[in-house]
Amino acid sequence: MSDIFTALLSVTFAGIFIRSTVPLLLTALGGLYSERSGVVNIALEGLIIFGALAGAIVTKTFDTSLGAAAPWVGWLGGMLVGGLIAWIHAVLSIRYRADQIISGTAINLLATGVPPVVLTALYGSSTESPPVNNALPLWGTGELRFSPPVYFALILVAITWYVMYRTPYGLRLRASGEHPGAASTMGVNVRRMRYSAVILSGVLAGTAGVFLSIGNLEAYVRNISAGAGFIALAALIFGQWKPLGVLAATLLFGFLQALSIQIGGTNLLPSTLVQALPYLITVLALIFTGRSRAPRAVGKPLD
Repeated sequence: MSDIFTALLSVTFAGIFIRSTVPLLLTALGGLYSERSGVVNIALEGLIIFGALAGAIVTKTFDTSLGAAAPWVGWLGGMLVGGLIAWIHAVLSIRYRADQIISGTAINLLATGVPPVVLTALYGSSTESPPVNNALPLWGTGELRFSPPVYFALILVAITWYVMYRTPYGLRLRASGEHPGAASTMGVNVRRMRYSAVILSGVLAGTAGVFLSIGNLEAYVRNISAGAGFIALAALIFGQWKPLGVLAATLLFGFLQALSIQIGGTNLLPSTLVQALPYLITVLALIFTGRSRAPRAVGKPLD
């Protein structure tokens, strides 16, 4: 037992903890923009996968010609693909008034079927892409060396708080999710606000995918997201749809994921229970936050 506590206080565990938290934080902040505008986005899991796939493929494509610049182009590719898939969700939800849950579920299902087809067509393997020669650079020292999306995620919390509560855009966004009718009478283009927020959620979830494929690993592999999109959605609810609440919730879930990795090689708990621990805590967190108040108009199509 003492060995485990010692491991939890180590620099190595701190590195695992941060790497586990970052994709959750990026994705949950993306979901925050979407749901604050009034659009439910359960497609976050699929957006991570599409972003990870695009980041790895674009980086591999330009690996030789662009060298160290290739992963930066790959990051841009992952963001664009994430934003594009989110735009499809926005069109279905806003223009065609489709059920937002069904639309998001459809994207998640596509994310399970499209990558194997694309990978097989490009590389002859349905499970992973070839390793890239140039992944995103690592900044820092020793075990605490991280790729740029880590630092971007931490800065993004402050940016999101400022945008939400100190800018006209944030005021209009929150009004679109709380009282879209009243916001419209005050001159706010609610549809435009919702489109921008949903696309932004895709860009951020795509960035989370890029971190997983070329910021933490050096290739896309099957099940790379490991449910991060669903856990991020739970963190969004647990964090009361607020930037600082989302930060606290993702830190909690990131800690639990890191803990499951750290004690996975011990005999302290059954391995199946260790692997399921983050998901069990996620379910419990949702149960105990049953009184959380979502934005009033979230999930409701515009008239």
